[in-house]
Amino acid sequence: MNLGCYDSLKDRNFKRHEGQPLKHIGLIGCFGVLILFNILAAARGGQAGAEYLLVLNKQEGSLMIVDGDSYKVLSTIRTGEGPHELTVSSDGRLAFVANYGTPQNPGRSISVIDVLAKRELRRVDVSPLGRPHGITESGGKIYFTTELTSTVARYDPVENKIDWIMGTGQAETHLLVVSPDQKKIYTANRGSNTVTAMEFLTTYPGATRITHIAVGGQPEGIDISPDGKELWVGHNSDGNISIIDTLTDKVKQVMSASEMPIRVKFTRDGKRLAISDPKKGEFAIFDSATRKEIKRIKIGDFPVGVLMAPDNKRVFVSANQANKVVVVNLEDLSIAGRIETGNGPDGLAWAKIR
Repeated sequence: MNLGCYDSLKDRNFKRHEGQPLKHIGLIGCFGVLILFNILAAARGGQAGAEYLLVLNKQEGSLMIVDGDSYKVLSTIRTGEGPHELTVSSDGRLAFVANYGTPQNPGRSISVIDVLAKRELRRVDVSPLGRPHGITESGGKIYFTTELTSTVARYDPVENKIDWIMGTGQAETHLLVVSPDQKKIYTANRGSNTVTAMEFLTTYPGATRITHIAVGGQPEGIDISPDGKELWVGHNSDGNISIIDTLTDKVKQVMSASEMPIRVKFTRDGKRLAISDPKKGEFAIFDSATRKEIKRIKIGDFPVGVLMAPDNKRVFVSANQANKVVVVNLEDLSIAGRIETGNGPDGLAWAKIR
């Protein structure tokens, strides 16, 4: 904004004088600048604070943007084939979609989506890595697994390049989480029945210490507590959950949870844990301290993806075979609504614009 124009408007002694039309025109111009400035500021302010639910439709290759309050579908954007998981930048403006591909055609890309413009900005080729799946944002970087090549890689959105790759040496490296202090990465390796801990060593910058932790059969669902002290991992084959002490990276407890705990998610306050079970068509809530089940809700239609809303009052569950996202009220643990989606909803994310 022109500060000289702003200063002239602050001059309370400004008076109209005959023979000085340019000064009046300047004042009108100043008011015009101020009006335009205020309009643009209002537009930006209207975007800031907006919240959106993002839903991946796996079978049709699309991302759906849903208003976070009204649940109205605002837009559907094409992605690569078989998008499974996604994450969002810290300012909520960009979504990053892992295009896993199909059984016949392994995916090798990440779609970068502008949430406000509602369009794909670019499709990042991650070759020779194959089948990107688990994906999360941490410290401005995007970490993702590639199941076909059993790696964890890091994408820098600012530089638009992959700047770090590390192999797990395990089979079917599928989902991952990054610890709150950004010092460790944990992956669930379905084909090896292990969790891999990757610890960044401060004494040797760039070096990583790798530890493999044996857990139950076909581990997939994985989440770390908000305080970073516990890692919960669901076993698809036996229905149990391994609870790992992140200080020692050892399993400290194994508990029965469901038949197929495919997704495991902590509430934002860390007090409870949500588990989806597509085999039984159920969604369960556990007390994370006592390890006791609080309630089990019949969802049906193959519930998979689980997302906690930032307000810690709602949880969203993708019912893959019903083409719906089910909204669960976390306060009374009732079903609060259903959102119609595209074909095969799976990965979910929340974008809050800053």
